[in-house]
Formats: sequence, structure tokens, C-alpha cells
Amino acid sequence: MTKLPSIARAFAPAALITIATPALAQDAPAAATFDTERMIEVIETEVDTGKFMGAVLVAQGEEPLIDQAWGSADLEWDIANTTDTKFRIGSVTKQFTSVSILLLSERGQLDLEAPIATYLEDTPEAWNAITVRNLMRHTSGIPNVTTLETFAEKKYLPLSQDDLIALFEDLPLEFEPGSQFSYSNSGYVLLSRIVENVSGLPLADFYRANIFDPLGMEATGIDVSAQILPRRADGYSPAGDDVNVINAPYADMGIPTGAGALYSTTGDLLKWQRGLFGGKVLGEESLAQYLTPGPYEAFAGDPYAHAVLIDRTGDDRYYWHGGGIEGFNAWLGYDPDRKVTVAVLANLNGGAASKIGEQLMTLAQGRDVILPADRVAIEIAPEALAQYVGVYALAPDFKITVSLEGDRLMTQATGQGPAQIFPEGDDRFFLTVIDAQLRFERDAAGEITGATLFQNGREFSATRE
Repeated sequence: MTKLPSIARAFAPAALITIATPALAQDAPAAATFDTERMIEVIETEVDTGKFMGAVLVAQGEEPLIDQAWGSADLEWDIANTTDTKFRIGSVTKQFTSVSILLLSERGQLDLEAPIATYLEDTPEAWNAITVRNLMRHTSGIPNVTTLETFAEKKYLPLSQDDLIALFEDLPLEFEPGSQFSYSNSGYVLLSRIVENVSGLPLADFYRANIFDPLGMEATGIDVSAQILPRRADGYSPAGDDVNVINAPYADMGIPTGAGALYSTTGDLLKWQRGLFGGKVLGEESLAQYLTPGPYEAFAGDPYAHAVLIDRTGDDRYYWHGGGIEGFNAWLGYDPDRKVTVAVLANLNGGAASKIGEQLMTLAQGRDVILPADRVAIEIAPEALAQYVGVYALAPDFKITVSLEGDRLMTQATGQGPAQIFPEGDDRFFLTVIDAQLRFERDAAGEITGATLFQNGREFSATRE
């Protein structure tokens, strides 16, 4: 489960959506209008609060609508980020590994429904029922190596792929293979090994020969910590005071492999999306497989396919994936109907890359985004505010306490400090310390029974205790 910054820490998944996937390699629609000024305002809202620095690209077809960079690639030397800056992209790497597997399948060298023991040596008996597709869809039941205490102790030092796999190969499965979704970097480490075993090439060489070189992606590759890499950004993390940043903790880049080891630029990621969805990498049937979701809810209800999630609002849809690694966050999305690519690369950890990406895609699809500066508080008498006082549970261990201090309605989430909420309409309030809103819910009798938290483009339901 992905943690969200500040108030929200738990998801309330929406209903699973079944997606039909038409052919995607059509020409871009001719009549489309994009409010690029509003898009820039969305980005600079996060820049101005100190939560984002990096590069952003929005394009329709091959044509960039926005292609800019903000902040520093190196704060100590005051070197600015540019559109050519290389950023670590974390789990967006998984798309390249998934497509590599599909390429091998397309060539008849691999069966997605075969047990992984077919392509891996000396696998534990507990893995006998796990298929290649289970790894791709995070339905294998193998524990996520990056959440293990043993991994936290070892990630700073060089660790071979064998040593990394040894951290989780003897652990019991978390569930029967194919029965649930649970995000697991372990699965994509194993998929990396499968690509190498089946192709006979190191993963970096397979990527280069089959994806990067054919698409002209000259600024993308597997990161090597010791390598001198021109235009690579330094990574930073928040210092915890919402003002300062610090150098991000070190992570040896030999560890993530096909689960998160790539660096890239926004321009190269545009080449990737155009090539992939334009039929230059996979055949039509393989691309359809790539976009076919599994049967289980994933992040906030978006179904997970094969290293890509599907977001659908009404008739609009887009495919996306995010990534995070020490000092870096990434978000990559594609709207096949409008042929719109959004790529956001950040060298400052936090939720800003995902938030910007989702908001830019919302604007590109012709829907509205409300920014904190757009919100206006209305007057409500203190006696009317008293009805909202109570404790609202988003999860058993995560609650929001609402209290009245004079004429101010205050909230305090578990483990966090107090913050005032401001009324903006019937039962609707907003915060100013973070971009979040609360809507209180009533039953048929008009009694307040719960609340809905809106944050980072997601909704989280809370029950009043």
C-alpha cells in the first residue's frame, strides 16, 4: 500500500472497472484545446510551496505542449534542472521489464501462464503454482523485499541479484498465488532474472537492443551508482519541516534491477509512450495483453494490468504508473483517445510528482482542477460548527479528530499536528496547510455519520465513531 503525505495513509478502493482496449495507434485528434497556462499554474503551485523540483512534459502526439524544468539538479552547486536532466524513475522501470517479458512471449520464447520454475533454477516448492503473469500483475503472494527489515539493513551496500533473491525466497507466501493483489518488488526482481535467463543477455543489454536503440532513447539506461553520468540530477528528501531539504539517503543502484533501476528524461519517456502505444515495440495482441487488467483492485481502485494502471473517470481513461526511490519520484501517464503523454520527473521525494501528473492529465481531458488559491472560506457560526465535532476513522489505526476551539474548527490526524479547516459550502471544508478537503456525510435523518477526505486526487471514506 502506498502512503500518501500528511493526513491520508489508507485507501478506500473504489469498484473495479472492466476496461475494453481498442486499437491505439491512430492519428491524434485534430481539434483539441489545452489550457497550458493553467497547467503551468498547477506545476508552480507545487514549486512555490517547495514540494517539487524536476522536469515536466505534456505532449499531444509528438508535439510538446509543456516541456520545462524547475529547481536544481544540484543544490550545492546551484545547477538548474533542465529538460535534458536525467532522473531516476523508480518503479516506472517496471513497464520496460513487463514489455521485455511480453516481447519474449511474442517471439515464442516464453509462456506467461507457465510456472516461473520453468525459467528459474532451484525455486522453492512454495513457488510451484506461481506463473510469470502472477509476477507481472503482483498476484504471486511473494513478500515485497523492499519492506523487509533485512532489506533496510542491506540496501546501502552492493548486493548481488542472488543475494537479493535470497532475502525473500525462503519466506512463506502471503496468499495463494493468483488470489489477491499485493504490490511486490520481489516479483519484478524475478522477472529481471527471467528476461536474462531466456534471452541470454544482461537486462541492460536486452533493454538497449530491443527498446532503447529502436526508439532512439539515448538518455535512458540502468543507473550505476559509481558511474560518471553526464546531466544526472542529485536526489533530495524533505527535512521534515516543510521548508528545508536534505541529501537523500544513499541507495546502491545495483539492487533494484528491473524493479526500479532506470534513469531517463521526459523527452525519452515521450519516445517510449509514442513507440509503445504506436505499435513500434509490441504487436497489437501483445499490447492488448499489456493493457488488460487483473481481476483485483489495486491502488485506490485503479486496476493493475502488466506494470500499468488504468484510471477511468466517466468516458475518460488513461494508463499510468508512478515510481519512487531515494531522492526521486516519477509519474508517467498516457491518454490513448487524445494521444496525450504526461511525464513528471522529480529529484525531491514526496507526492508532488504524482499529484502534478494526475492534475495535468485531468486538465488535458478537459476537466477542472481546483487549486488551494481558488478556495474561499465562508462564515459559519461557532454553534453550527459544533455539529461536526467527533472522531472519524479512516482505518482502525488511523483517525481524524475534529474539535472546536473558539470559532475555529480544528482537525488532528493520528500522529500529526492540529490544523484548522475552513468552511466553503454545505458540509464542505478545506485545509490550507496541505491541499486536502473534507466533506461530512449525513444519513437520511440528517445526522452526520462520516466524512470523505479528498487528497492527491483520491477519496478516502471515514466513519464517525
